[in-house]
Amino acid sequence: MITNRLNALLARNIGNVSLAQKTLVSLLKTLGGLALLGCVVNANAVQPITTQGNKVLFGGKAGSISGNSLYWSIWGPEKYYNTDVVKWLKNDWSSDVVRAAMAVSENGSYGYLHDANTHKAHVKRVVDAAIANDMYAIIDWHSHHAHHQRDAAVGFFREMAQTYKNSPNVIFEIYNEPLAVSWSHDIKPYAVAVIDAIRGAGANNLVVVGTPSWSQRVDEAANDPLSDKINVAYTLHFYAGTHGQDLRNKAAYALSKGIPLFVTEWGSVNADGNGGVNQGETYAWVEFMKNNNISNANWALSDLSEGSAALTPGASTGGGWTNNQLTASGGLAKSIISGWPSAGGGSDPVDPTLPGCTTVNLPGTIQAENICNMSGIKLENTADQGGGQNVGFIDAGDWFTYNVDVAAAGNYTVSYRVASMAGGGTIQLEKAGGAPVYGTRSVAGTGGWQIWTTVSHSVQLSAGKQTIAISAPAGGYNLNWIKFEGSGSSSSSSSSTPGNVIATVQAESYRIMNGVDKETTTDTGGGMNVGWIDAGDWMSYDNTFVSIPETGTYTIEYRVASAVGGGSLAFEEAGGSAYASVAIPNTGGWQTWTTVKSNITLSAGTHKFGIKANAGGWNLNWFRIIKAN
Repeated sequence: MITNRLNALLARNIGNVSLAQKTLVSLLKTLGGLALLGCVVNANAVQPITTQGNKVLFGGKAGSISGNSLYWSIWGPEKYYNTDVVKWLKNDWSSDVVRAAMAVSENGSYGYLHDANTHKAHVKRVVDAAIANDMYAIIDWHSHHAHHQRDAAVGFFREMAQTYKNSPNVIFEIYNEPLAVSWSHDIKPYAVAVIDAIRGAGANNLVVVGTPSWSQRVDEAANDPLSDKINVAYTLHFYAGTHGQDLRNKAAYALSKGIPLFVTEWGSVNADGNGGVNQGETYAWVEFMKNNNISNANWALSDLSEGSAALTPGASTGGGWTNNQLTASGGLAKSIISGWPSAGGGSDPVDPTLPGCTTVNLPGTIQAENICNMSGIKLENTADQGGGQNVGFIDAGDWFTYNVDVAAAGNYTVSYRVASMAGGGTIQLEKAGGAPVYGTRSVAGTGGWQIWTTVSHSVQLSAGKQTIAISAPAGGYNLNWIKFEGSGSSSSSSSSTPGNVIATVQAESYRIMNGVDKETTTDTGGGMNVGWIDAGDWMSYDNTFVSIPETGTYTIEYRVASAVGGGSLAFEEAGGSAYASVAIPNTGGWQTWTTVKSNITLSAGTHKFGIKANAGGWNLNWFRIIKAN
C-alpha cells in the first residue's frame, strides 16, 4: 500500500521537481523517515519549548502541537503504554505528543503511591518511545489531590527531571485536575515546590500547572500567576458536550492577562466521559485552539466502554487500528490530530482571513483557492479551463472554509469541479464548525489529477452571510471550483423548512453496501442514485457523521422512485437498531421522483445512519434529516 501511494504521488507531480520533493518529504514524515532526507529538511522534528507572554514557543516560534492522552495507568488501559502504540500514533495519526497519565492514588485505587516502580516503568516506556519517534511526551501526575501529595510529587518529578533534563521532548504536568480548591492557597504553593525541584535538578523543560475546578478556572490562575517562574503554562481542560463559550471566555480572559495555556486533556463528549459526540462544539474549540496556538491532547486512548474512549473494546494493544476499530470520538479525534498545523509555524495556515478570502454572493461560483481557513490541503496550478489554481493534496480529515452571502433561503444545486487519479473520495458540504451537514457527494476516479469533471447534488441553505466548509470524510481528489445555482425557492424535491435541515446524505455516498448498484439520475441536481434494490439489501453511511444538536423529534425525508409496486425501507443506526420503516409508493417510473418521510426520535450527539430494504423495487437518490417543528 505504501509503495502504491508513493508511486501515485510521484506520478501526480512528475515534471514538477519541487512539488515531487515536497510530496516525498510529506510521505516520509508520515512514515517516520525524515532522517532519510536530512539534506532537504530539518530531521529533528522536536524543538525546545519555552514560553513568552501568553505564547508557548517551539524553537523560538509560536505554534502548537496536538496528540493523544493515554488513560489512567490502572484498570486495564495501561496495556496501551507501549512502544508499538506510540509509534502507531506517530505514523498513522500524525500525533505530535503523547501524554502518560500516571495514576497516583485516587480513593484508594492502586497507583504510584502503592507501587512506584511499576508506574514509573509505564511512564518511562511511553516517554522513551516518544523520544525515539521525534514526539513530545507529557509526564502527568494524574491526580485530583496532588497538593496533599506534595512530598511524593517533589520526589517523583526530581527523579524524572534528572532523567530527562537533556530531552527537549519532555513536558512535566505536575497536577492533572485540582478540584474546587483555592489557586492561591492550595495549588500555587504546591506548584512552587515541585517546579523548584525540577529546576534544581537542572531541567528547564516546560512545566504545566493544573488550575481549579477540574482545570477550568484558568481565569483564577491568571489573576495570581507564577510570575517568577520560567517556562510555565497553565492547564485548561474541556469536554465539548459540557463546556462551551463560557469556558472559552475564561480562557480568552486568561490569555489577555498574559499567561500561556495548554489543553492537556479534551474530549468531544460530556465531562463525565460519556454521551454522544458534539461535533459542532468540538470544532468551535478546535478553531479557538488553532487561532490562539494552544497545544492539546485528546482524552483518551483506551478501549473502555465509554464515550470518550478512542478505541472499540478489544482493539489491539499494538496499534494497527482500522477505522472500524475507532469509536465516533476516536475517529473525530484522529481527523483533528492528523490535520493539526506543525509546531513553530507549519504549512497549514490557520488565519481566518487568508489573502484569498473574499465573501462570495450565492447563487454564484466559488474559486476553490479562495479559502478563508483550512487544515491539511495545498494549492497547485491547474490545467482545467480558465487556469488559475486548484485545491489539492486532500486527505481524509482535511477541511477548508469560504465566506458566502446567500441571497435567499431554499434549494440550491451545488456542483463541484473535481479530478482524481484513482478511487476518488467524498466531499461533505457543511457549515463551518461541522454542523449542520448540508450534504455529501462521492467522487469517482477521473483518470488523472488534472482530468476534470463536474459532479453535483441538491442542498438547502439559509439566507444571509455565513461561513461554509468543505470537509473530506475520504480524500484522494482535487477541487477547482464550487458553483451554486437556483433561486433559493422551495421545490418539489423537499417540503422541509430550509433552516431546520440538519444534513442531506446522497444515497451513493455509502461506505459499504450489500446488493445495490449506482446509476446516473435525472432528478434535480443530477449525479447518481442507488438502484437495483431488493429485499435484504442495505447501505451503511458510517463514513458520514451527523451531529444531532438536541434530543427530540426529527423528520427523515427520502427521495425515491419506483416503476413497480414500490416497497419499504428501514432507517437505522449504522450497524444498530432500526428507528422506523417507511412504505415507498409506485411513482410511475425508475426516474420519476417523489419524497416520502417519517418522524423519529433521535438523541443528541453524533450519529451514523444506514438504510435497509424490507421490500425491494425502488431507487433512492438522497435522504435528509430535519428538526421537526
